[in-house]
Amino acid sequence: MSELIALSAVAGDRSYRIKIRPEDEEVVRKTLKTIHDKILEFKTRFAGKDMQDYISMVLLWYATEQNAGIAAGIERENLAEQLNILEKLIDDHLKG
Repeated sequence: MSELIALSAVAGDRSYRIKIRPEDEEVVRKTLKTIHDKILEFKTRFAGKDMQDYISMVLLWYATEQNAGIAAGIERENLAEQLNILEKLIDDHLKG
């Protein structure tokens, strides 16, 4: 098992010391950058809110993105299943 490394994570004007696996560092840093960028985007679009509001908006956006990805995966599975059924019907018809 690899040793954990310490990382300073900044989110919403707060700094957090977290420990992560070295192989997760790139993903964590990209996620933190996405969070930072989304906070800035929401600050620009919705002026006058406090940081907790922006973090809540980012959390809602992130959760929605994750669920949309899951839903898209389910839709692809359903489509693949339907295409397999159609393929079988065509094969059966051609065999005649």
